[in-house]
Amino acid sequence: MTSPADPSVDGGAGLPAGRPGRPKLLAVTACPTGIAHTYMAAEKLRQAADRLGVDMKVETQGSIGAENVLSDNDVREADGIIIAADREVDRERFAGKRVLSTGVADGIHRPEELIERVRSAPVQTGTATADASGGASGGDGGGRERSLAYKALMNGVSYMIPFVVVGGLLIAVALALGGHATAEGYATTPGTFWDHVFRIGVLGFTLMIPILSGYIAYAIGDRPALVPGMIGGFIANTGALYDSESGAGFIGAIVTGFLAGYLVLWIRKVRVPKAVRPIMPIIVIPIVATTALGLFFVYVLGRPISWVFETLTGRLSGMTGTSAVLLGAVLGLMIAFDMGGPVNKTAFLFGTGLIASGNFAVMGMCAAAIPVMPLGQGLATLLRRGSYSAQERETGMAALFMGAFGISEGAIPFAAARPAAVIPANMLGGAVAGAIAGVAGVGDHVPHGGPVVAALGAVGGVGWFLIAIAAGTVVTALTTNALIGLGERRNAGAVPAARSPEPARVGVGNGVGNGRADIPAQAAPSSEVLSGYLTGRTVRTELVAGSKEAAIREMAEVLAATGNVRDVDELVRVALAREAQGTTGLGESIAIPHAKTDAVTRPAVGFARSAEGIEWGAPDGTKARLVFMIAVPEASAGDEHLRILALLSRTLMDTGFRERLRTAPDGPAILDVLREIR
Repeated sequence: MTSPADPSVDGGAGLPAGRPGRPKLLAVTACPTGIAHTYMAAEKLRQAADRLGVDMKVETQGSIGAENVLSDNDVREADGIIIAADREVDRERFAGKRVLSTGVADGIHRPEELIERVRSAPVQTGTATADASGGASGGDGGGRERSLAYKALMNGVSYMIPFVVVGGLLIAVALALGGHATAEGYATTPGTFWDHVFRIGVLGFTLMIPILSGYIAYAIGDRPALVPGMIGGFIANTGALYDSESGAGFIGAIVTGFLAGYLVLWIRKVRVPKAVRPIMPIIVIPIVATTALGLFFVYVLGRPISWVFETLTGRLSGMTGTSAVLLGAVLGLMIAFDMGGPVNKTAFLFGTGLIASGNFAVMGMCAAAIPVMPLGQGLATLLRRGSYSAQERETGMAALFMGAFGISEGAIPFAAARPAAVIPANMLGGAVAGAIAGVAGVGDHVPHGGPVVAALGAVGGVGWFLIAIAAGTVVTALTTNALIGLGERRNAGAVPAARSPEPARVGVGNGVGNGRADIPAQAAPSSEVLSGYLTGRTVRTELVAGSKEAAIREMAEVLAATGNVRDVDELVRVALAREAQGTTGLGESIAIPHAKTDAVTRPAVGFARSAEGIEWGAPDGTKARLVFMIAVPEASAGDEHLRILALLSRTLMDTGFRERLRTAPDGPAILDVLREIR
């Protein structure tokens, strides 16, 4: 990590001394993965600052940690700060300075505009999210505001989940070991040891609603919003405060969380005397926001929200036959779609929220669908071993274990590698399981799923519950393998065309016929770039492939010419799985696919050009014409691939460098250009 006190690191990115009269700006760049876009934005901002006669120091918050960290002296001397980030950045250290907050894409594509806008940006107060909406203004319409809302919701959910899990499993254990059937369902004997365990679980289960609301508010309005958010969530879940037999549950908590967060932002914009400002975030704002939100919910929102929730609960409780089948199928589809993502969580929280009102059937449908994806994918690897690599088969065994404990995320590696086959199969299996559980009236008393809840005695109708899981698992496995087989047959004729010719050895041929940049063996020692990871063997002057998938395979086979790739298919699978998480098309006609896998024995980097360009899903819509591929071993890689990515991202922001790469006439000339990477 760079020392905060060193202003000269990173190619002179610090605030240079001895230039009186020049504006001094700071910047922070960060993206969700903390890899390429972080460094691209930093380099673009530095270049724009140089052109505009501005001194600029940029802190990058990448996956390898913060680099070129801004010191207190840097902040004290700065005229303004630009935050180009798609994740939360601590802004309290910038109090009293003009702060412009926007997305990392703006740092890449509109750096000059950001430098001009920061001169009139709002002054940061002593809290981290001051004027969050203002910081987003001038961006891409309402995109930043929607991004803030999404991040706030996910923030609340992430803090709530441990309370759901701990509380729910304590309830499950208490009911399994100390519970007995009553007219109202499973219960523990009052005053016993297991009753105390049960009540502890209930406390955790009860806290999840205020936690959800509070941390949604916190993500929007920072610490002053935490108290009104949590109290608002408690009000939302306490129907007695607004004459309701049932609270508004998690739906009400989401509403109060957003209201509290944005209410705090609005209150902070009110001008107050200087003497009052120190007590605003700790006394005035929390009291005013809590009172206003509480009364607003009780008198305006509470009753209609509760009415909708109670009406839905009543209708769900009375659903039988076809209605239950349809509801179970829909919930199963949602659970299976993104396995822990927003759609999955929506269905799970819907079932969880109805448990408190005594409707256990909806959670039963969800609980039957939850383990189907990992169990189905694990079974698929056992039924058709030849279609899966050794690593996939090992992952399949782990998925079977995770599925038994209701961890649906065990199927994510399969969905990422083969989304067109796996996701539809998962959804079909989930729908089958949910529908069977629905029509059979299966009930789950705890917010969890999988065979484990049946073993703990928390499921009513255990036989049908297990039948539903088994049926969904078999459907998922058979459908997955059928779709994979169909895809293999459909692509059987196209694969040879997509794959590159057999790699030529160094010093064999002139590379003209197949696009290889092979150079004579005696020149090999001087043909190494990036610590020897990129050589004449791993450069291709022209890609044959016309699609992203085919290009990744072709590049993988180029890397295989080094002898450092033991399993090309596995390397391709991991690289495509990374693409499924988010495109590696960076814009400016650049793509940097990368993979971290034991399919390679040592790091390797390849480069290829495409005259026609390949659609890579880049943010700026450009086709990829300059493609780098990075492959590093899983066990011994450390942060090596991140270091390579950072070097490439910074260098590729130089327009002249990109142009020299495009126009280099042959392999040796390309390598001469690539040696500029430092």
